[in-house]
Amino acid sequence: QAQLADTGGGLVEAGGSLTLSCAASGRIFSSAVIAWFRRPPGKEREFVAAIRWGVGRTLYADSVKGRFTISKGSVDTASLHMNSLKPEDTAVYYCARGQDLTSAPSAFRTWGQGTQVTVSS
Repeated sequence: QAQLADTGGGLVEAGGSLTLSCAASGRIFSSAVIAWFRRPPGKEREFVAAIRWGVGRTLYADSVKGRFTISKGSVDTASLHMNSLKPEDTAVYYCARGQDLTSAPSAFRTWGQGTQVTVSS
């Protein structure tokens, strides 16, 4: 099973932008789904965005629609472009790999180690 490495987190001011990357150690097949989840401080993990690799169909949480974009980057790498960041976007962000285009964490079996995003007000 391919492993995932999520990188790109950091400290940014409110209104700023940041791009996260999720690199797979093996090939991402067209049927796979790559997703991003996040865990805000003291809260449960929540869905952010997902993409069906082959056709590029996407799914977004309402809280990030219009601000975040998930896309296929270079070979076997997914990106999460985050614009107009808000303090409430502060969280550890995780990429995950599964087979279903869904917001349910239980559908994803492979997870990255997480990358911290902090948005200052």
